[in-house]
Amino acid sequence: MISGAGKKRTRRVRKPRKKGAKGVWSIGDRIGLGIAWITGIFLCVVAFSVTIYLAVKGISYINLDVLTSRPEAGVEQSETGGFLDPMIGTVLLTVLGTAIAAPIGVGIAIWLTEYGRPASLARFVEAGVEMLVGAPSIALAIFGLLIFQTSFMAPFSFTAEGGAVFGRSFFAAGAIMSLIALPFVVGGTREALNSIPKHVREASFALGKDQASTIRRVLLPASRAGIATGTTLGMAQIIGETAVVVVLLGASLQLAPEGAIPVLDIFKGTGSTLTSYVYINSPAGEGKAPEKAYAAAFVLLLIVIALNVMVNQITKRGQHKWG
Repeated sequence: MISGAGKKRTRRVRKPRKKGAKGVWSIGDRIGLGIAWITGIFLCVVAFSVTIYLAVKGISYINLDVLTSRPEAGVEQSETGGFLDPMIGTVLLTVLGTAIAAPIGVGIAIWLTEYGRPASLARFVEAGVEMLVGAPSIALAIFGLLIFQTSFMAPFSFTAEGGAVFGRSFFAAGAIMSLIALPFVVGGTREALNSIPKHVREASFALGKDQASTIRRVLLPASRAGIATGTTLGMAQIIGETAVVVVLLGASLQLAPEGAIPVLDIFKGTGSTLTSYVYINSPAGEGKAPEKAYAAAFVLLLIVIALNVMVNQITKRGQHKWG
């Protein structure tokens, strides 16, 4: 007989809990998760409330007349016309700023990602691009005003009869707007280039292509979704900007061409955008046309929503590119 003392005691081995199990969550983790949920829901409620408020106000005041007539000076809202010129100004400024920012941003992103030499200069450029993200737009606008008020920039700015350079024009505003859009173009392009596997580059080199040909024929076509996403985000920033418009484009609600060259005279002249129109005609401005300000804000909201939808569609198409 084997005594009870001689028997080996078997220990019950506890199975380790899975990381996702409920018991792993500490009180601090649960509190943090709850704060994150509350913050997210609060932001969604705020965004939804702003959208619904502008939609209700804008739909009630918008009509075909305000979309097709030019702004006019008047005391009553019925005499102040519509916002056709600000809509045209928004398109012109967006096209001009994007046309400057897109090629420069793509070029900077290619150099930083594929070359990055010399390293010190690459770090300096990368820091400069990141600085533009947090730079106040009003500071950029004042910097642009100082640059375009010089006599050297007179061909690109509104000038008086005596030769005084005012430093205000679509050219000036578009150049500074491109600085606001530039970080988004650079970021979108770099992210797209970094997502391309290394063996794609190696395969191109194995076929006898040099680095420049690889970038032009392989990497850039594969990065079109990221470039388009960054460019669209930059366009949204340009459309929603107000400080640069007020400082560098002037306070005139109507387009005021400057010069005798067709098309170019508009870019050299002054005008306004939907953001400045909303600001001037809002209850805080001097236009005293809040109903038309609500209508213009609704149109601006539709444009921004359309751009966001476009970004989401482009991102979804590019996500499984190299899956």
